[in-house]
Amino acid sequence: MFDVTTLAVYLAAAVALILSPGPDTAYVLARGAGDGTRAGVLSALGVATGVLVHTVAAAVGLAALFRAVPAARTVVVLGGAVYLSYLGVRALRTPAAEARDPDGSPYLQGLAVNVLNPQVALFFLAFLPGFAPESAPAAGMVVLGALYAGITAAYLGGVGALSGRLGGESRYTRVASGVVLLGIAAWLVATNVPA
Repeated sequence: MFDVTTLAVYLAAAVALILSPGPDTAYVLARGAGDGTRAGVLSALGVATGVLVHTVAAAVGLAALFRAVPAARTVVVLGGAVYLSYLGVRALRTPAAEARDPDGSPYLQGLAVNVLNPQVALFFLAFLPGFAPESAPAAGMVVLGALYAGITAAYLGGVGALSGRLGGESRYTRVASGVVLLGIAAWLVATNVPA
């Protein structure tokens, strides 16, 4: 189904892209440092699942909506920024003794952080088709996206575990987590919402 050379080039590009810092990495770092290893790893798995959501959307052409209807993209960006701001403010306001929220799901929050980032959708719409085989483009995109999600889970899982071990649960790491989340929200708005 895949040409070996094309697949090798894709994997090299995917690894390079995954290793470059971005909102997903910052979120996993912040969550691990603020809430511990388990939260960091679960957040990473949520982000990786979000990659699969974007992959399926790109494979069926839904991500093209963002290019066709700019207002839809803006709505998703603002929704993502509001959610990240909520998480950031919550981290800043929660005392260290109450840091762990048994009702909160780091996995679902990681999923939401990734899915609500329209840049990821546009990236997958632009990136995957160039590597998918012409004979089965949709199926090829799903396979490529699954590989990308697997690499993402492995890398960000390590980031989440390490940040959890190094960060602990001090008030300082929660403040840093809150500031990072608010910074990501501001960055999303500044780089994606037309003035």
